[in-house]
Amino acid sequence: MQLKRFWRQTGRLVLLAGLASLSFTALTWSNTGARAQSGGTITLKADVQEANALTGVITARGNVQVEYPAQEIYATSAQAQYFSQERRIILSGNVVVNQEGNRIEAETITYLIDEGRFVALPQPNRQVQSTYLVPETLAPEAGSGGNPGVQNRNPLPDPDDTLQISPITPADNP
Repeated sequence: MQLKRFWRQTGRLVLLAGLASLSFTALTWSNTGARAQSGGTITLKADVQEANALTGVITARGNVQVEYPAQEIYATSAQAQYFSQERRIILSGNVVVNQEGNRIEAETITYLIDEGRFVALPQPNRQVQSTYLVPETLAPEAGSGGNPGVQNRNPLPDPDDTLQISPITPADNP
């Protein structure tokens, strides 16, 4: 009981280990926003993790690995911060995110859980690099024209399952 009171009073939990691990459940919204879907578990692994019970922010530092199997997202970075109230994860420092064969590399990547969207920013005077798997086009039906040599081995994925990246415009400074 005293330990519980201690954590409530301090509002902080520091995990120090060779490889600390923390999991939390996430919900994702469909593109229409009409219904919530169970998003599964997101697992953070890092050399050091801190959780602030007052702010709901979890910070992971050193050899950070993020695994979100329900969305096929796997990422590495130097640091990650999970903002539970805003439902977003900010990865920083040599970030690499892989999702369903697609890959994005940047200095900072923010993942908006409810939107299923990534926002990537490069280091100064550098660029964000992305590599995408381009699905084969659908084979046309007989008599519909098109390229008869293209076969439909992999149908196009649903829009909900695609990697979404939006550009950011810098704020105007007076």
